[in-house]
Amino acid sequence: MDRIRITGGRQLNGVIPISGAKNATLPLMIASLLTQDTLILDNVPRLADVRLLQRILGNHGVDVMIAGKRPGESTDNQTLHISAANIVDTTAPYDLVSKMRASFWVVAPLLARMGRAKVSLPGGCAIGTRPVDLLIMALERLGAQIEIDAGYVIASAPRGLQGNEIVFPKVTVGGTHTALMAAVLANGTSVIENAACEPEVGDLADCLNKMGAKISGAGTTRITVEGVAKLNGARHSVLPDRIETGTYAMAVAMTGGDVMLQNARPELLQAALDTLAQAGANITATNEGIRVTRNGGGIAPVTVTTEPFPGFPTDLQAQLMALMTRAKGTSTITETIFENRFMHVQELARLGARIHLDGQKATIEGVDRLKGAPVMATDLRASVSLVIAALAAEGETTVNRVYHLDRGFERLEAKLSACGASIERLSG
Repeated sequence: MDRIRITGGRQLNGVIPISGAKNATLPLMIASLLTQDTLILDNVPRLADVRLLQRILGNHGVDVMIAGKRPGESTDNQTLHISAANIVDTTAPYDLVSKMRASFWVVAPLLARMGRAKVSLPGGCAIGTRPVDLLIMALERLGAQIEIDAGYVIASAPRGLQGNEIVFPKVTVGGTHTALMAAVLANGTSVIENAACEPEVGDLADCLNKMGAKISGAGTTRITVEGVAKLNGARHSVLPDRIETGTYAMAVAMTGGDVMLQNARPELLQAALDTLAQAGANITATNEGIRVTRNGGGIAPVTVTTEPFPGFPTDLQAQLMALMTRAKGTSTITETIFENRFMHVQELARLGARIHLDGQKATIEGVDRLKGAPVMATDLRASVSLVIAALAAEGETTVNRVYHLDRGFERLEAKLSACGASIERLSG
C-alpha cells in the first residue's frame, strides 16, 4: 500500500496549477445519463473517484472516452466524451455504490429518463451518517414511488415525474443535485426551496442549461426548473477546485513562501481566503489566479465555524486545523455540517499538536514546533491536513493510507515538490 514521506521545514515557492473540481465533476458525469447525446466535459481531474464513477456509469451501458489534451491546456486536464445513448441497466449494485457516496445520485437521472431505478444505499467515507432521506424526499415530491428493500432504493415513475415544490428542511448539496437532475425532465415546473448555493451546484445547472434545460436561480436558495421533454449533448468545462485551492493556500501559509495558485477563482472560497488573511497570509487575486505569500510574522489564531456556502467550507476544516497547530495563540473551530469529522485530531496529536475536543468544537493551542512521526489518513480531507502539518514539522513524517488522498487531489506530491517541498511517494 502506498504511503507518502515528507521531510518538513521547507518553504513553498513557485506555481501550482489548480485542477478541475472533484465535487463538480462527479454530478456532471452523472448528468450524462439524462441524454442520448454525447456530453463532453473539459478540465476533468485525474482522480480515483473519477475513475470509479467511470466504472459505475459503464455498468449502466455508458461509454466514456478520454480524449487527449487540447491546445493550451496543461497535462493535468483531461477531456471526457460521455455517451449514454443506450442505458442497458437501471440497477446500481452495492459493490460499486458502496465505494463512493456520490454514485447514489444516479437514481435521479435514471428515474427521470427511464422511469425506474434500483440503486443501493451508499457506503462511502467515515465522517458521519450523511443519510439519503432528503434525496428520497425530493424524488417523492416529484411523484416517484419509492420503496426500500434489501438495502436498495427502488424508484419508479411509470408516467413520468411531475413538477412540484421541494422544500429542504436543511441545506443539502446532494439533495439539490438530485432534485435538479430529476426536475429537468419532469412535466411542469419545479421550485427548489432552501437549495444549496455551492458553486458546484451552479456548475451543474450551467451544464444542464447548455444541454437544453430551463433552470433559473442556481446559486441562490430558490431554484426554478421548467421541465423539458428531452436534453441534448453539450460541451462544458469543469470549474476550478476551490477545496484544492484552499488546501494549497493553507500549505503556503503553514510553510511560508510565495506561490501562485494558477486558474484559481477567489469568489469560490472568499470566506476561507478571508480567514487566511486573518491568520497572517497575504492573498492577492490576479488574472492568472490567486497569489499566496506569508512573511516571517508567524501565524495568528482564528475562530471559525463551518457553514454552507458562502461560509467557511467543512471540506477545509481539517486543513485549517493543521495550520492553527502552529498559531501564536489559541484557535477554535466549530464543525456544524458533519458529525465525526474530527478524526484527524488524534493523528495531528502524534506530530505534537495540542487540540481539545468538546462535542463539535475543537480548541487548538498553537505550539512552537511539530515533530515528524508516522501517521495514518482516515478520510480525504483529514489526510491532506496531515500533509500540511508534515510540511512544517521537524524531521520526517510518513503518511499511510494515501489512497484517500488519491480520491481528491491530483498529483499532490508532484505539485508540492515542484515548489520546493521534500515529498515522495513510497510503494509497497
